[in-house]
Amino acid sequence: MSEPIRFYFRGAVQEIHDAAPTRTVLQHLREDLHCTGTKEGCAEGDCGACTVVVGSLNAAGQLEMKAVNSCIQFAPTLDGKALFTVEDMQQPDGALHPVQQAMVECHGSQCGFCTPGFVMSLWGMYLDKYGKPAQRKQIDDCLSGNLCRCTGYRPIIDAAHRMTELPKVAFDRAALTQQLQALQREAGSTYTARGQSFHAPRTLEELVALRAAHPKATLLAGSTDIGLWVTKQMRELGDIIYLGHVTALQSVQQQDGMLEIGAGVSLNAAYEALCKLYPAQLGELWQRFASLPIRNAGTLGGNVANGSPIGDSMPWLIALGSEVVLQGPSGRRVLALEAFYLDYQKKDLQADEFVAAVRVPLPRAGVQFRTYKLAKRFDQDISAVCAAFAFTLDGDKVIDARIAFGGMAATPRRAPRAEAALTGLSWSETNLRVAMDQLAQDFAPLSDMRASSTYRMQTAQNLLRRFWLETRTDAPLAADAVNAFACRA
Repeated sequence: MSEPIRFYFRGAVQEIHDAAPTRTVLQHLREDLHCTGTKEGCAEGDCGACTVVVGSLNAAGQLEMKAVNSCIQFAPTLDGKALFTVEDMQQPDGALHPVQQAMVECHGSQCGFCTPGFVMSLWGMYLDKYGKPAQRKQIDDCLSGNLCRCTGYRPIIDAAHRMTELPKVAFDRAALTQQLQALQREAGSTYTARGQSFHAPRTLEELVALRAAHPKATLLAGSTDIGLWVTKQMRELGDIIYLGHVTALQSVQQQDGMLEIGAGVSLNAAYEALCKLYPAQLGELWQRFASLPIRNAGTLGGNVANGSPIGDSMPWLIALGSEVVLQGPSGRRVLALEAFYLDYQKKDLQADEFVAAVRVPLPRAGVQFRTYKLAKRFDQDISAVCAAFAFTLDGDKVIDARIAFGGMAATPRRAPRAEAALTGLSWSETNLRVAMDQLAQDFAPLSDMRASSTYRMQTAQNLLRRFWLETRTDAPLAADAVNAFACRA
């Protein structure tokens, strides 16, 4: 039996009964609810004109408010949540919210098309900081998913500072939490419309049964990739199984020397936990991994399950020796992540299985670990090359070398010849040069719009050299000597 989609919006519970399961939140806002303040720009989660804030209860029942791209989120994912748009910013007395007032005072808007998205991103930070001042890096991260082609970012950044100086406007989290508690379902639900079903299980057992019964259904987590299948490729997805309400997939826990991250944990939450373990190694990559709205919606499990050859997570996960947990009717099985990828878009995954978790080794003594991303922009760009190195050193001797790259082959994978050229030998420049040469035997990268094959090979070799410069026993170089971004104020 089909159940309506219920969500809290503009002071009331809204219901969706007959919209296609792949109708986006943006389409529903503009065309069905006639709330046209939210704009459509790229329809792929890049420009931020469509940014909204979604409120939801996490596994612990606590309220979370996240800025997301409404253009690639499907409307049924709103079930049990709250939706906030630029129309909600107006105060009861008609006054502007401090975020909006600051944009006016600092001249942060010109044509105005991008402004609602900026306002919603800034409002998300305003709520997170409780109106307290933010550092420039936090502001840059907040705005990384919003593009402005008229005003430029200086007055918008000024507005981000100014909004905290204006009289504060409170947000009633307790009242919203109560509203959402009343919308929560005790068991999974199915929404059916236009000949398509959207299954939303609540427990792991329900998910296993659904996957076994619908092995061809599309598994949906954050929709940051699958959303584009609809908006850009016009694909028909068939039935959908949504993972976003499965509480068992939301956990992050340490056990057996590993950090196990459930497949439903957002990229932002996953990297927050990982950066507590590897702050120097993953901090920059966390900031450069897409934009904040994408990281708020996407999941590490989805990134791994997608298996893109240019995905930023897989090289360092492989270099560290991470594992993927697969689950199906026969139970759980654990694979080394590097064994999970068989060929381009081909994985060791049965039709009735799904990715349940990713297991990342905890820091170990003697292991030197680094990861590097090369792209044309610092923020929100796809890698040309992503490299990761995890070497176990005993003094100046390489006990174990793990080298992994993305963007160099049809799958993210290791460099066995280069590793063999270093294992058991001294971590010297002579042996480094041999390993650099061996990378040309390990990979035959392609040329595409992001980089030529020559560029990819040369930079991959240079990144291995940079790793040596940072980790050699004789006068290793500090970050500000090898990374221009480390010199930023």
